[in-house]
Amino acid sequence: MTAFIKKHKVLTIILGLSLAVVMVLGTIFFVRAHHYKTHFFPGTVMSGVNVSELTEEEATAKVSRFVADYLLTIYARDDQKYYIEGPSIGYAYVPNGEIGQILGEQDVYDWMKQVKQSKEQEIDLSTTFDKQRLETELAGLACMQTDQMIAPEDAKIAWVDDSYQLVPEVMGTTLDFVEVLQLVTQAVENGDTSVELFDYYKDPKITSDDPQLNACMDTIETYYGTSITYTFGDEEPFALTNEMIQEWLNVDEDYQVSVDDEKITNFVQQMASKYNTYGDVREFKTSLGDKVKIGGGDYGWVIDKEKEKAQIYEDLAQGGHIEREPVYNQTAKEYGAYDIGSTYVEIDYTNQHLWYYEDGELIVDTDIVTGNLSRWNGSPDGLFKIVYKQRDATLVGEGYSSPVKYFMPFAYNVGIHDASWRNKFGDQIYLTAGSHGCINVPPKVAEKLYEVLSVGTPVIAYYREKVYLTAENARISNAYSYISEDDYEDLKKKDPTAVNPKPKKEN
Repeated sequence: MTAFIKKHKVLTIILGLSLAVVMVLGTIFFVRAHHYKTHFFPGTVMSGVNVSELTEEEATAKVSRFVADYLLTIYARDDQKYYIEGPSIGYAYVPNGEIGQILGEQDVYDWMKQVKQSKEQEIDLSTTFDKQRLETELAGLACMQTDQMIAPEDAKIAWVDDSYQLVPEVMGTTLDFVEVLQLVTQAVENGDTSVELFDYYKDPKITSDDPQLNACMDTIETYYGTSITYTFGDEEPFALTNEMIQEWLNVDEDYQVSVDDEKITNFVQQMASKYNTYGDVREFKTSLGDKVKIGGGDYGWVIDKEKEKAQIYEDLAQGGHIEREPVYNQTAKEYGAYDIGSTYVEIDYTNQHLWYYEDGELIVDTDIVTGNLSRWNGSPDGLFKIVYKQRDATLVGEGYSSPVKYFMPFAYNVGIHDASWRNKFGDQIYLTAGSHGCINVPPKVAEKLYEVLSVGTPVIAYYREKVYLTAENARISNAYSYISEDDYEDLKKKDPTAVNPKPKKEN
């Protein structure tokens, strides 16, 4: 009996303790359930804000603080960043009851399960801000200062460092405040944390990849890659350099490339002035061993200036490094100031003698009779060339007609020919009984000259004393001693001694 009573007491104690535990646990459960009627479950996150174990008021305050920490980052050109902070524009959260609604929807009697789960959700973060303050903040940013903005510049072709170059565009930093304000205001209203201004800059209209610009530069580079080296035998070359060509170019507002025609003209003229020998006075060593100065005539190098200009235009369009001779209108036997060479005819009017040298060797040596100075038919002096050769010609002039077998003209209608009607040559015949201007030679000499002379052979004809030539053939052939009749009359008035030489009296 005693044992039974003891066992019954133990069961009663155990049962009491169990009941007490159940009552404690139940109390705890309901206390916690009651707690979560006013507090959020652990792990509750609203739009990134952890509100675990917070009341509605506490959660609202925390969300408000989170929103107030708003920061808008503005990305600009040149890797620049600017910031607008929430407090500076009165940025604030506007509660709309959503937090309380979420709290009221918690199943408090399921708290034991809920506390072990993460509960992240987005809520409507309704906000407000002061638009006037936002405008003020934006206006204060460095990127919005008009005096610091760099205006955009179109890409262009310009003269830089002594050459035309493609100058890249300048993107600039010019912004329209009204457009940017609208963009930033919308970003703040949306709660965006960043905004880019790249599409709001005023950009240049023409960029470096513009087809017209690049076509222009291609043309320019063709010119820049061109040079012309002119050769003159063993003489020093004359160059049209890249640098000179660069200075000739013009680029108009439509990026059309042209070459300054006046500069080409001046260049060709410069070259012609340096290398043309036509009409130049030369010092000539005579067959008698002395030296005379003689100019005039039509012999020498002559650059064809118009054709040379045209060829330069062609060369510039073709491009490259070109080596060539100038385009000549007339050439001589050799290059250089003394361009006569070693094959030529020498006529000494004063001594009435003719020599013909071939490659420096004397081939013909003869007395002659030349133009009658007393009748103003003196033969033209100067540097000439054999123009052509003719067999069986008839020389016709005022009051005469003379058939000849060999005619070799060199100065207009004046030439070397046989004179079968003469039986004497040389001496002073020419002063009173000379020809109408031609060079009379013995028939056998004329025949030989006709055989050996080539067309283009230089003819150096000179007087050793001062003479005055007024005949038409002297004018047309650019004779060295030519003077117009009017000028001669004026000269005579000033100097009565200005007359052609007279025959010397025989002792």
